[in-house]
Amino acid sequence: MIWLILGVLLWSGAHLFKRVAPDMRASLGDKGKGPVALILLGSVVLMLIGYRGAEGAVFYGRSPALVGINNLLMLLAVYMFAVSGMKTKLAQYIRHPQLTGVKLWAVAHLLVNGDVPSFILFGGILAWAVVEVILINRQTAWVKPDPAPMKNEVRAVIGTIAIFAGLILVHKGLGYTPYG
Repeated sequence: MIWLILGVLLWSGAHLFKRVAPDMRASLGDKGKGPVALILLGSVVLMLIGYRGAEGAVFYGRSPALVGINNLLMLLAVYMFAVSGMKTKLAQYIRHPQLTGVKLWAVAHLLVNGDVPSFILFGGILAWAVVEVILINRQTAWVKPDPAPMKNEVRAVIGTIAIFAGLILVHKGLGYTPYG
């Protein structure tokens, strides 16, 4: 369990570094991107190893209704990443589409995983995303992006479906059933 906790803390710390110590992060310049990226990669590895090996109390299990809600939330979470990357029309209404996608991802997984390791992993990432949004909103004004061309909307939907299908295959490959 310690690897999982350490991974979540490293992930959160590396991402929050820019927000809680902006001058220190700025002093590193572009040279700081490499070490931060390595820390993030290490945190993902620690979270994967830690989650796969962690044991803990189970408070609730999967139900067909929750799995269905999970899948819908996951589809929306993937779409939020597309919105962020392609600056679709929805990006004019949601300030943080990528962090919104992370929060949807975390909530979706908490719905179907009622064990302590899941609370640490998905709850920890959810907490980080909430704190990140709060800090960004306090530090910077929102400049709405210009409207994207319609082709970006179509690409976002097609990309979302393709990535979602890929995520289903990855989950199946890891031994998790993404269906109810």
